Amino acid sequence: MSTAFVPKSRLRRKLTNHAATVLVCAAFAAAMAPLIGLLWTVAANGAPHVSLQFLNTSMHNLTGVYDVAADEGRGPLFGGIYHAIVGTVLITGLATLISVPVGLLTAIYLVEYARRSALATAIRFLVDVMTGIPSIVAGLFAFALFSVLAGPGTRSGLVAAVALSVLMIPLVVRTSEEMLRLVPDDLREAAYALGAPKWKTIVTIVLPTALSGITSGVTIAISRVIGETAPLVVTAGVASGINYNVFSGWLTSLPVYIYNQVMRPLAPGAPDPSYDRAWAAAFVLIVIVMVLNFAARLFGRLIAPRGVR
Repeated sequence: MSTAFVPKSRLRRKLTNHAATVLVCAAFAAAMAPLIGLLWTVAANGAPHVSLQFLNTSMHNLTGVYDVAADEGRGPLFGGIYHAIVGTVLITGLATLISVPVGLLTAIYLVEYARRSALATAIRFLVDVMTGIPSIVAGLFAFALFSVLAGPGTRSGLVAAVALSVLMIPLVVRTSEEMLRLVPDDLREAAYALGAPKWKTIVTIVLPTALSGITSGVTIAISRVIGETAPLVVTAGVASGINYNVFSGWLTSLPVYIYNQVMRPLAPGAPDPSYDRAWAAAFVLIVIVMVLNFAARLFGRLIAPRGVR
């Protein structure tokens, strides 16, 4: 090997390394630019209109006269999103209560019991198919199901929660299954060697070890469905007042509220106040999703065993 060949080889490696670094940084910037632009646009248009009055009032008995006055500068911007926040919390919370047990138990069955059986293969295939189902199809399924069970045209928070759970369950199953697979088999075998039964090994060893990742997966599933609009329009309807009963009556969620303000302004001749409320509601929705993700990560770090933090 000549002495001149070594520097050229090193130079080639350095140039290749720098080129790869530039490409990776450029790809990262290209991926982050739309996200930063989205956050900046929503914050710039929505944050100025968020106030205590906006957060703790609803749209009940509000007419277009107030929007015309606000558009002409003769009055403040009335109306708020309290009823939409209540609807979002109730519907998403109930959907989570339905989805997490079903998805987690399915993942436990696939990893700990079924393994590579034909039934497990069929379940995984169906889960993959459900992951790609359009959200409106899930809404129509829940609407048709409750039209048969409770009567035609039934709309409530429960129907909406069932529609969202159809979208959540596949995500919970897939993420939980991957987290459970990451638990070393040595931990299971050590528990079996000490005489622990399978169910106790799963409850006391496997689940605590994977709980941090499972929590993150559940949060991703919640973030995925909390912004759905189409299935909630079909299943929960559009309400302007506050409804705390998830089993009866129409409820409005934040995405439906945003859609309704943009597509059906309170004062068609003066749509800007409705647009302002829509931007403000979108900003609040993004903040809720960010808080959920931060809380889930913090919770996951607190409950995770020392070795997997």
